[in-house]
This record gives sequence, structure tokens and C-alpha cells, in this order.
Amino acid sequence: MIDLGISKLALIGAVALIVIGPEKLPRVARTVGALLGKAQRYVSDVKAEVSRSMELEELKKMKDTVTEAARDVENSVQSGASDFEKSWSDATAGLDGATSSYDANAPLGSLEAPPIYKHPKKNWRIKQKAMPQWFKARTGVRTRTQSGAARVARFRPRSTSAPR
Repeated sequence: MIDLGISKLALIGAVALIVIGPEKLPRVARTVGALLGKAQRYVSDVKAEVSRSMELEELKKMKDTVTEAARDVENSVQSGASDFEKSWSDATAGLDGATSSYDANAPLGSLEAPPIYKHPKKNWRIKQKAMPQWFKARTGVRTRTQSGAARVARFRPRSTSAPR
């Protein structure tokens, strides 16, 4: 970087004052400041983009290693499962004089699925109240509708004069 001290900045300011003149100097200073701000923002944007691309490359490498490890685990589990299936079929082949009922090549959906649990009192078509009644009563929420005339009659101030 350029090493600018206070003495060098004062010298540059004095030369600019002489060359540009005192009338145009504030406008030129604003323009130079705006250009320097734009340049700094551009440099920071480029730095951020480079760091993002580096992080993206690192994430891609990490993803590749994780994917490869997952494939290795999957292959080892499949080979272990096939060994277990063979040993299970060998162990259960002679029991009760029946052959093994498990078919390793059968599709997964061929087995009978257990029944789905359904709560006996749950009816999703009936809307459940969101607020309990005691809360509505405590907070003053109206639970019953009332016509405008009935509301006016209910809340009309009573006269204080004696009845006739």
C-alpha cells in the first residue's frame, strides 16, 4: 500500500487548493470521496466473491468425501445383510420340517402391512375450538351474537329521574 502520512496529505491538499482553486475544491473532494468509496466497495465485493468461491470448492470436496463414505457404508451393510440372510435361511431351513418362508428376492411391498392406527374419537372434519371457554369469559370475548338494537338497549345508560 501507499504510505500516506499527515505531512503528505497536507502537501497534496495544498497543491490541490492551488491547482483547482477554492471554488471547485469542495465539489472535487466530494467526487474523489465518492469514487474512493465505490472503489473500496468493489474491492470488498471481489474479496467476498473469491472467499465464497473458495468455500464452495471446499464444500464440494467435503460433499464428495461424505458421498463416497456413504457409498462404502451402504456396500458394507448390503454385503453384511446378504451374509446374514444366507445364515438365517440355513439356520431356519430344518425347523419344524418346513422351509424358510422368507424370500430375499421378493419386493418389499409383498409383505402384509400392519393396520394403520386411527384414534376412535378423532374426527378431522369437525373444527375444534381454538380458545377454551374459560379464557374467552375471562378476557371478555363475545361468545354469542347480539343484534345492534339489542346491544344499544343493553348498554343504554339508565335515566336517574324518578319513575312516573
